Amino acid sequence: MQLDIRAQTLLKALVERYIADGQPVGSRALSKLSGLDLSPATIRNVMSDLEQMGFIVSPHTSAGRIPTPRGYRVFVDTLLTVQAFDETAVESRMQATLSGKSPQKIITNAAQVLSSLSQFAGVVLTPRHESVFQQIEFLRLSKKRILLVIVSPGGDVQNRLLLTEVDYTPAQLVQAANYINQNYGGLSFDEVRLRLQNELRSLRDDMTRLMQAAVEAGSEAMTDDSEDVVISGECNLLHVGDLAANMGSLRKLFDMFEQKTGLMQLLDMSSKATGVQIFIGGESQLMPMDDTSIVTAPYEVNGRIVGTLGVIGPTRMAYERVIPMVDITAKLLSNALSH
Repeated sequence: MQLDIRAQTLLKALVERYIADGQPVGSRALSKLSGLDLSPATIRNVMSDLEQMGFIVSPHTSAGRIPTPRGYRVFVDTLLTVQAFDETAVESRMQATLSGKSPQKIITNAAQVLSSLSQFAGVVLTPRHESVFQQIEFLRLSKKRILLVIVSPGGDVQNRLLLTEVDYTPAQLVQAANYINQNYGGLSFDEVRLRLQNELRSLRDDMTRLMQAAVEAGSEAMTDDSEDVVISGECNLLHVGDLAANMGSLRKLFDMFEQKTGLMQLLDMSSKATGVQIFIGGESQLMPMDDTSIVTAPYEVNGRIVGTLGVIGPTRMAYERVIPMVDITAKLLSNALSH
C-alpha cells in the first residue's frame, strides 16, 4: 500500500519516538518530531488514515498511538535509517572473543556477543555436520556384539556398540570394513546410505545388514554431540518491559526456546535467503507472538552458507542498531570459522 510522503514522515517519526521511550505518541508530539508544518487537525486526520490502514493503533487508555506489527514492517522495509555502527570497537571486541577456539566455542561466543550487545537473546543455528568418516573398523567383542570404531578426517575417534543377529567371524568383519573404507572412505554416512541400497545387492544379505547397521550407528555417532541451536541471554528478555508485562507471551517464548523446533525452522528458512532478514510479530507463523521480533543473517564457512544467527527481542527494538550488529557478527563469525 502506497503512503504519501506526509504519511511516511509521520509514521517514521511515530515509530522512532515509540521505540525510544515506549509511550503512545500524540499528535502534538508528532507535530514537533516530524518537522512538518502541519496543523494538529491535519496530523490527526493522517493518523486516523494510518490507523484505518492498520499501521498504528490507539491503546484504550491513551489518546496517543503506537505502531502495529504491520506498521513496524513498513518502517523497517522502507523508512528505516540504519545507524552508522562503530564497527572498529565492536569488531575488536568480537575478534578477541571469536578467534583461536574450537568451532563450537566460537559459535557459543557469537551468541553471547549478540546477547550482550543487544541486551536481548542471541541465537545461532549451528552448521549441519555432514557425518564424514575417513575409515571404520569392526572389533568382535563377543558373540553378536561388535564395536564399531569410526575415525573422522580430523583424526577424532568415535565408538559405537552394534548388536547383531549374526555371529560374524573376524575375517568377515575385516572384509566388510575394507569394503566400506575402499569404496566410501571420505564420504558422509548419508551418502553411503544411498549408495549401499544400489551397490550391495551382490553381497550376501547378512553382510549388507552389518554395513547398514554400521552406517546408521555411524551417522548417529557423528551428530550426537552437536547442539542444533545455541541460545544466549534469554534472561535478558525477563527485564524487557514490553515482554515482561505479558507473562503468557513470555512463557510461550521460553517454551519455544526449550523445544527449539520452530526456532530451528525459522533460522533454517533464513539461511536460504541473502542478507539480513527481519521477522516482526507473528508474520513468520513459526514465532507467533505479536510482541516479539527476530533479526537474522546467514553465515558462511569458506564461501558456503552453513547456518544463521540472530537477535530475538521485542518488536519495540532499535532496529537501526540491531540490523548492522547482526550483519557484522555474521561476517565476523564467517571469517572466524573459515580457513
